[in-house]
Amino acid sequence: MTGQHDSSASAGPEHGHGHGHGHGHGHELEGKRGIKGLVSKVGHALAPHSHDSADKTDAALEGSSRGLRVLAVSFGVLLVTAAVQAVIVVMSGSVALLGDTLHNVADALTAVPLAIAFSLGRRAATRRFTYGYGRAEDLAGIAIVLIIAASAGLAGYEAITRLFDPRDMRAVGWVAAAAVVGFLGNEWVARYRIGVGRQIGSAALVADGLHARTDGFTSLAVLIGAGGAALGFPLADPIVGLLITVAICFVLRDAAREIYHRLMDAVDPALVDEAEAILGGVEGVERVGSVRLRWIGHALHAEVDILVSHHLSLVDAHAVAVAAEHRLIHDLPKLRAATVHTDPHGPAGADHHAPLTSHR
Repeated sequence: MTGQHDSSASAGPEHGHGHGHGHGHGHELEGKRGIKGLVSKVGHALAPHSHDSADKTDAALEGSSRGLRVLAVSFGVLLVTAAVQAVIVVMSGSVALLGDTLHNVADALTAVPLAIAFSLGRRAATRRFTYGYGRAEDLAGIAIVLIIAASAGLAGYEAITRLFDPRDMRAVGWVAAAAVVGFLGNEWVARYRIGVGRQIGSAALVADGLHARTDGFTSLAVLIGAGGAALGFPLADPIVGLLITVAICFVLRDAAREIYHRLMDAVDPALVDEAEAILGGVEGVERVGSVRLRWIGHALHAEVDILVSHHLSLVDAHAVAVAAEHRLIHDLPKLRAATVHTDPHGPAGADHHAPLTSHR
């Protein structure tokens, strides 16, 4: 027995899976004796795994479907919001409201790259893209961050321009009403996108929700500017616009950090702690080695090392790996696939990876 074994689980038709077990089983590492026990163990080791096309893939696909629904609904809400504002732009001649209207249209259009990303993420893995197309969400997230940055730049430019060239505003009450409509529409979309994005684990959808929130702030700037114009203080609009630009920059920072963490394979350390605790509770695991987690789209993948007794047979070590994998897939939220590597724990002083020392 070499003491090393990989047990890979991929819940999806795009990945092969080299072992299996049903849901209503138990692994007895010791105590099964005779031909019946040996046949049972070997049969278990060779059986196809029940997770190949089960819950986790269904959950990931449902996450993509929910993401597409969110984008479709929010796209419609923002277009209606922009249409209402456009009518009032014609009535009032407000340049600030025109900018806010165009901003809302741009925000609605950010749904396009995200929709493409969610659609791509549903495609099966290939021999070139062996992990599938989930990373398309991160690329869409980069596009959204760039759009937020452009929004901040445009808002700042318009505010500075209006600071040096104040303009009169007609139909101030209607402009204020349009600003309220813009804020409410964007805030509703922001809450919807951010809420579902966090539920399905999509950093790009969360970033898009944050972008919608920046547009809501811009609408509030129009409202306060309209109030200032009504009170005979036209400079209120550009001054508040500058403050809103600063607020947008803070939102930009949060969105950029979210996408950066995904691109760098960062995860919440609490997830690592949870995975270690799950593995440590598996019968036969004497120690937990390294735990590596990464997001691919809105699905979590794991690669873990566990140490088992060096007295175990290959079949028994495999059974421990299967049990560990099974527990991880069921107990770690949003985990779609796990690769479990077993190492022998002992004998004292043995180096089971000596041939690999020069390669590490």
